[in-house]
Amino acid sequence: MNVAKNMEVIAVVAAILLGASCYAIAPAAPALQVASSTATLAAPANKAAMQVVVVKAKRLTALEKARFA
Repeated sequence: MNVAKNMEVIAVVAAILLGASCYAIAPAAPALQVASSTATLAAPANKAAMQVVVVKAKRLTALEKARFA
């Protein structure tokens, strides 16, 4: 068997084996934890208000839409 001719197949098989072995030895996923909806957190007093970005642009006319389509 000529190894140089079959190098692509060897690389693909190695990748498949590596992927399968990663899933085989991975620990089990932890249970889903849902936060309680009754708890309310107040925002710190020294924090500034959230910044808002407003994008203003003119709408395309029917002629411009037709040109891009």
